[in-house]
Formats: sequence, structure tokens, C-alpha cells
Amino acid sequence: MIIEPALRTGSVKEYYFSVKNRELAKINAERSSRGEAPVINLGIGAPDGMPPKSAIEALTAAAPKKGFHKYQSYTGIPELREGFAKWYERYYHVTLNPETEIRPLVGSKEGILLISMTFLNPGDKVLVPDPGYPTYTSASLLTGAKMVRYDLLEEKGWQPDFEALEKMDLSGVKIMWTNYPNMPTGGKATRALYQRIVDFGRDHGILIVNDNPYSFILTDEPLSIFGAEGARECCLELNSLSKAHNMSGWRIGMVAGDADLLSEILKVKTQMDSGMFRPLQEAAVAALGEGPEWYRSLNEEYRRRRVEAGKIFDLLGVKYNADSSGLFLWGKVPEGVSDPSRTPGEVISDEVLYKAGVFITPGFIFGKNGEHFIRVSLCAPVETLREAQQRIKDHICR
Repeated sequence: MIIEPALRTGSVKEYYFSVKNRELAKINAERSSRGEAPVINLGIGAPDGMPPKSAIEALTAAAPKKGFHKYQSYTGIPELREGFAKWYERYYHVTLNPETEIRPLVGSKEGILLISMTFLNPGDKVLVPDPGYPTYTSASLLTGAKMVRYDLLEEKGWQPDFEALEKMDLSGVKIMWTNYPNMPTGGKATRALYQRIVDFGRDHGILIVNDNPYSFILTDEPLSIFGAEGARECCLELNSLSKAHNMSGWRIGMVAGDADLLSEILKVKTQMDSGMFRPLQEAAVAALGEGPEWYRSLNEEYRRRRVEAGKIFDLLGVKYNADSSGLFLWGKVPEGVSDPSRTPGEVISDEVLYKAGVFITPGFIFGKNGEHFIRVSLCAPVETLREAQQRIKDHICR
């Protein structure tokens, strides 16, 4: 390189799935040369279903309109903010002011970095769940913040151990990341859990950022942290159309919270983009207007897939919760699986990949508490999950 990269880049690595996809491409080329079918990729959680018909129709209707291809408002069109507000009122039973308490995002993942850049200084501390979404850590590290990991454990139902948290040195902690239904574990939110998280944030002066994109997937009732008393004093919530509407590639998200907090985030956001493409916003409004039947149909399919993913774990001797929520099934590998150079989850993942041509995510990428676990994405049709079962039966004996 002609110049050295910024020091901050040394604190993070390339995203695991970016690296893994290159490896899978190489493996697929080798398999093709041998006349073998491609690897079945059960790794990343990218919904494979179609978006609502209403969204596609709104997109195509808006695309030819004059003026819709110009720069757009940084705060989104009023109809989109109102659409998000009505969505929250209808399904979460939470009232948000669309003028001041909602801001659209180019996907909720953007929000993780925006929030980190807005509120964190070098040396500030951040509470990050272990296991948890790796971007919470990487976004924080890019700002120079220090990680304070808090355990999510199977025996606690993948919920924070608040007694352990209270014993930690919380001086200098500015942000706590939470995420339910939890990725990767499938742990569920409850009203009591959200209330306890909010109380913890208020007691310690910590900004709680709840990442909520899975709240419609395999849950009987979607919940928002803003349903808890006092949440507006200490919380932000990220949400998205990616999972609940099969629109991950559209990059349509939002952040909700106190007007003053959102004003600070907007300062940073306006330096990074020039608003969302207007036809996408029109499509999002349509998608947000979908009725309960959309979510029922979505979850009927995911329930079928969860059963088939469980059969993969059964073949591998992996223990799991058959009633978990979210887009993944999370399972603990059998006792005795070990290798001095790899975590137990990696051992199983590598064996299934190289012997059976099926990729399952090893849990170590989500933190130390994930080392004995593997994760299967439910973003594959039942037929594909059954083909994965057959490959494992044919090539792996446990």
C-alpha cells in the first residue's frame, strides 16, 4: 500500500461471513470440477422469501415518477415516519411521535455504527453481550471504546445475569447493547426482562440500545423495549424491514427514541448519506401496512423450517431448544468434541462442511460463550434443509 491504514482498522477484522463466502466460493469451484453439487449454505440469516406484493407494487409505481430520483430528506418522507409509528402502535402497542422520535436508516446495521460514532469517545466503555452480534463489538472498537462483555448463559435462558452485572465495575460505561429475540441464541424477550433492563440503565445512567429486527419471527407477540416504564429516559431501539418483511437487501431500517438523542445521531448521519431512495420509502410504507395474516404466513413457514433444522442437529447429536425464536436454531455440540487448535463448534462446522458439503456457522464468532455451539439459519426452504440432512446421513456417522 502507498500509505498505512488508520490505526482504528487494526482493532477489527474483516467480517467473518465476508471471509467465509470467499472460502465457500473456492470450495464450490472445486466441487464443480468434480461434478458435485454446491455447498448448502446454512450460515447467514438472509431471508429467501419474497417481500410483500404491496411493497413491490409501490416500488414499481414510484420508480417512473418525476422528482423521485433526487436527493431525499435526511429524516425520510413524512409517510414513512408515520408508517413506522402506526406499525409500532398496531403491533407493539407503543406510541411514538413520527416527527421527533423516529428516524429512518439505511438498514439498522447502519444505526449501530451511527450510534457508536455519535455517543462514544475513545476510552468509553460499552456493555456487549457474549454471545452477541459481532457488529456491536466492531462498531465500538472503531470509535476507540473499550469492551465490557456481559455473559448470556444457557442456564439463565440467554438473559443477562443482573446480579453479576451489578458486581461489575460500571464506571465509564455509556452504552449497553441488547437484542431479543436474541441472535444467535433464539432467547426470547419478555416484558419483565425489558423492564429490568430499563431499570438497570436508569439506575446507572447507561444508554440502552435495543436491537429489535427479529421481534416478529417465531414469536407469539412482538415486543418493544419502549413498552417498559421509563424506557424513553434511557433507551434507543433499532428496527428493520429486513427480517419481518423479507427485505434484507432493500436496506430499510429505523431508530426510535428521545428527540434529543435522535438529533445528535442525525448530525452524524447527514455527513454519511443523502437520504433514502424515494421509491424504497414508498415501498416501505406499503410493507409496514401489512396485516397480521402476513406475519402468520411467514411464521408458519419458519416453524416448518425450524423442525427440519432440528433434525440436522439430531443427526449431529446437538442439543437445542425446539421453541426458540428468531431466524436461527442454536445448538450445543456433544461432550467430548475437542481439538487443541479449534473450538468444539468449529470442529463440527468444519466436519460438516468438508465431508458433507453443508455450511453451519460455528458459535465462536459470537463470543467465548458460543464456543461450544453451532447455528443453523432458517433462511433455506424445507427441501434444502432435508437435502442437508441427507448429505449428513450419507457422509457423517456420529
